[in-house]
Amino acid sequence: MLLSVDWDAYSGCADLVFDAPIWGTPDREHDRLARWHERVSKRGGSDWQALDAEFPLYPGWQELTQYAGVPVYSALSHEQAALWLHAFPGRDVLNIDSHHDLSNLRGDPQRWRPGNWAGLGLAAGLIERYTVRYPEWHAGLLVTEGYDLSRTRQELETALLPDVLARVQLERSAALPAPAEVEAVLLVQSPSWTNPAHDAALFGLLHALKATALGEPPLIRGS
Repeated sequence: MLLSVDWDAYSGCADLVFDAPIWGTPDREHDRLARWHERVSKRGGSDWQALDAEFPLYPGWQELTQYAGVPVYSALSHEQAALWLHAFPGRDVLNIDSHHDLSNLRGDPQRWRPGNWAGLGLAAGLIERYTVRYPEWHAGLLVTEGYDLSRTRQELETALLPDVLARVQLERSAALPAPAEVEAVLLVQSPSWTNPAHDAALFGLLHALKATALGEPPLIRGS
């Protein structure tokens, strides 16, 4: 299988944070850094520490170091997933993510973007079967996709063709596949959705995994 990991499965938010990007923030230049500075200012802070309580780094990301030795690729966002899938076509894909990435109503539905890459990959035959595994912390946040899996699947019924939806599975778990089961890993930063305070942990992980940048590399955000 192929393993996709979105950093927003670990760099998330607490409950009742109404300016959290998990609500549906688009992937724009402004949202990748300037919006995070605005959140700091809104909380009366001067650095990323102002975000600690409401935008935590959830545990479990350290376990990704087990994939050292597996081909690991890094990217700014899942918009680069098309390159990855074309290099490994027709595999099953497990995506650890806070979003299903199967359908996005904004813009051209045939353009590869962070919100629809998996749906396009399935429709094009680049993905055989697709599983999105939401993180366990979604169980405590009513607004997240992973809070009510049956509701999320019902929403997908109107967005995906039946033959595509039949190859989709939704889960919520902290489990990771054994390295022997994984042919290649794609780890994306998703800076519009992830706290800049957690960039150091991400880049340390990418260094430990000897990740190769695929397309646009992750963004090094300052203080």
